[in-house]
Amino acid sequence: MQQNNPAVIIEGATVVFGDRLESASVRIEDGRITGIDGARDGADVIDGRGHLLGPAFVDIHGDAFERQVMPRPGTMLPVAAALLETDRQLAANGIATAYHALTLSWEPGLRSVETGYAIVRALDTLTPRLTVDNRVQLRWETFCFEAIDLIREALAGPRLPSIAFNDHTSMVMLHPSIPLQERPFDLDPAFPTVDLETPSFTEKMAERAKRAKIPVADMVALVRSMWERRPEVPGAIEEVAALGKAAGAPMLSHDDSQIETRDFFRLRGARICEFPMNRRVARAARDAGDFIVFGAPNATRGGSHLASIGAADMIREGLCDILASDYYYPAMLLGLARLKADGVAPLHALWPLVSGNPAQASGLADRGVIEIGKRADLVLVDWPEGGAPAVRRTWVGGREAYRAAPAGEFAMA
Repeated sequence: MQQNNPAVIIEGATVVFGDRLESASVRIEDGRITGIDGARDGADVIDGRGHLLGPAFVDIHGDAFERQVMPRPGTMLPVAAALLETDRQLAANGIATAYHALTLSWEPGLRSVETGYAIVRALDTLTPRLTVDNRVQLRWETFCFEAIDLIREALAGPRLPSIAFNDHTSMVMLHPSIPLQERPFDLDPAFPTVDLETPSFTEKMAERAKRAKIPVADMVALVRSMWERRPEVPGAIEEVAALGKAAGAPMLSHDDSQIETRDFFRLRGARICEFPMNRRVARAARDAGDFIVFGAPNATRGGSHLASIGAADMIREGLCDILASDYYYPAMLLGLARLKADGVAPLHALWPLVSGNPAQASGLADRGVIEIGKRADLVLVDWPEGGAPAVRRTWVGGREAYRAAPAGEFAMA
């Protein structure tokens, strides 16, 4: 019979509680937090003095795993090895729960339905070998009808995924005179489109074609054929939304540029507004009680790489609940550091952006905070005054998933 691991006490760290930072000791046992400042009672003791102990991160949207699957454009590596490496990166960055933003697109290659099947099934097989809770965000391109069977399969799997409604097809087709941040509702009959015959459009498709390993002319032809599906898209959205509702999956809409867009997907059960592209959409989402997501790299860099609104400004205005790793796992911690340094809010008020709030939005009520009875998903951070923070240890369900011992610990006397 399998024996339970001994109780562990992380002693003397500065602990991130919901309303304060405070020096405390945290006891973990059988995968749960079982005590705060209690007796040792024979537990193994970890010296946390001089370190910060917070709830481990819950990443609601991260696609950095793609760089392990395809480290160079067009160069695919074995999926299982890529996911094992990604899992280690997650643990090393304090991420205990990760929703991999798995793009399900009509595009061949990395973001194809075929690759999607491979990743979903590989995660099922690899689960006993993984160190953190790896899930998927089914980042569904609404023109990709071929992905619906995969969505149905993933929803019936052992780890409930989320569903994100994406429409990069309309974004590709948008007339260049219209900023992405102000494009009309994607299903608007009068949506302004680009001329596919222009050299500028061919040039725009070059990088996408390289990723898909097809000639640029073939990519342009593929875009044209997908756009012809547009009349069928609303029905496909209704089908996927119904599948998500029936499974109880968290649902998101991505890159909303109009209040009409947010209203449309909210009515279909998507209560998470992911990366709204302007303030009026974010305000409408807030007024409706939706969760609002921005990118942690945006917070880390001090602005969006797409010239959209800044995460720090949105947090100051009460228009951001969640920071996601997006394309860079270390940004979960580095974003907190930048926001703290810039005086956006105290650290204990910022931490829920990367832990408790994404857990709540994802329906994971057992994690994201340091409270007795909650899952022991914890991160111990070395954060010298004025220095860059670094993860020292990560626990997932009370199990140590990552440990880094600096060279100084082994220095000779």
